[in-house]
Amino acid sequence: MRNIFFTFLIFISISINAQEVIIPSIPKPQREFRAAWVASVANINWPSKLGLSTQQQQDEAIALLDMLKKNNFNSVIFQVRPQADALYKSDLEPWSYFLTGKQGQAPKPYYDPLTFWIEAAHERGLELHVWLNPYRAHHISGGQPSESSVVKKHPELVYKLKQGYWWLDPSKKGTQDLSVEVVKDIVKRYDIDGVHFDDYFYPYEEYNGGEDFPDSTSYAEYQNGGGQLSRGDWRREQVNVFIQRVYKTIKEEKKYVKFGISPFGIWRPGFPESIKGFDQYGKLYADAKLWLNEGWIDYFMPQLYWQINNIPQSFPVLLAWWQTENTKQRHLWPGMNSGIGGGEKNSDEIINQIMITRGILPKSPGVAHWSIAALTTHESLRNDLLKGPYKEEALVPASSWLDSEKPLAPKVETKDRDSDIYIEWKPANKKDDFKYIVYTNYGGKWSYTILNYKSRFLQVPKTVFSDSAKLIAQNLQAIAVTAIDRTGNESDLDILNLNTR
Repeated sequence: MRNIFFTFLIFISISINAQEVIIPSIPKPQREFRAAWVASVANINWPSKLGLSTQQQQDEAIALLDMLKKNNFNSVIFQVRPQADALYKSDLEPWSYFLTGKQGQAPKPYYDPLTFWIEAAHERGLELHVWLNPYRAHHISGGQPSESSVVKKHPELVYKLKQGYWWLDPSKKGTQDLSVEVVKDIVKRYDIDGVHFDDYFYPYEEYNGGEDFPDSTSYAEYQNGGGQLSRGDWRREQVNVFIQRVYKTIKEEKKYVKFGISPFGIWRPGFPESIKGFDQYGKLYADAKLWLNEGWIDYFMPQLYWQINNIPQSFPVLLAWWQTENTKQRHLWPGMNSGIGGGEKNSDEIINQIMITRGILPKSPGVAHWSIAALTTHESLRNDLLKGPYKEEALVPASSWLDSEKPLAPKVETKDRDSDIYIEWKPANKKDDFKYIVYTNYGGKWSYTILNYKSRFLQVPKTVFSDSAKLIAQNLQAIAVTAIDRTGNESDLDILNLNTR
């Protein structure tokens, strides 16, 4: 006869026929951010080319997300604003050229790609972070600017660079107003999990033929108004003000939506002492160290695209230095160049970098892979990750500075179905729950399954066999179901003991 009872103890001892059966405490699920970038600019990743039908675009998106789910990723960083345009329905900017081959033209048959990506990602238990370029007005591969482009609508805000790019002037209030309004609009209308910027602030010099950014008029206006900062400091200050404003705007709309930036991997040569290379502080006017020091972001993702033994730009040396600057203890999840390929040597490099992040960042490990093409192209890399560091599912580390309150535990019931137990639960607060974890204990050993926000049941066998050759039976002894909220907090554990003999 089945006997079911609730207990709130984490460590339970049961005496059966004078023999003590011990159910050990439940181990915490692994926490690690595992993401891949999906670039839409120049059709790098998605859609794979211009002119695909709606169905083809959706099929490609599902294939990418299914691959991430299958390989135990938990996040995707999806580019929705490659050139002051939109891969979603926007009243502020035109439909992206990279969707249809014509800027301003909606997909036919109509659908909203961002809505589609969000719903498909969440159904697979993946966070979706929207990736925006705040200052790039038009890309050289983006066709001709349409009449609805910022290039035509606001020529006072943009400059054409010698390589053919159009760039918004970061010092202009109109530029900041536009980009902040775009961020606010997306956060308000879409069920996203994060907002993401990459390394494009003031443009790289080669975009303008090696010459300086052409903002002499803007700087002269600043000086004529009594401004005393040098041109470099003035530029950095404009970006700093913008970053703070974006962070504040996001939190005013939805506090749980994370803001992340993926700057160039080196702050300045000589920091730390062995590092040589490009100076983003002096060339891109991005004081990325300051943003991390001040906690103006929720996660910081320096592009550490160099290998471990590359002495002038060593992956672990740079990561360890950035961690010393992480004074507010935000998430520090480096970007990795997974595009070096597959094969034993390259897989070892990527896996070793992941293990280094776990060692340097034990409280909040995680990485992002550039780009998703490296995973789709190199089967051996996928397989090696899945057999190695990504063998177990993982939750995104919690963001305690955003919210540290636990969600309410779901209400759990079980039904005996002969050889199986049907576990069913009802959310205590449906709006707060983002994932569920079902813990099962067979023969004294706990395991867990991570499920999405729509899940309400799981059917599990009463008995499993730990060794198929010897047929060693392990009976189901206990279960627990918890809720995970949007900032990664887990509800309290209520262990339900089962006598399934």
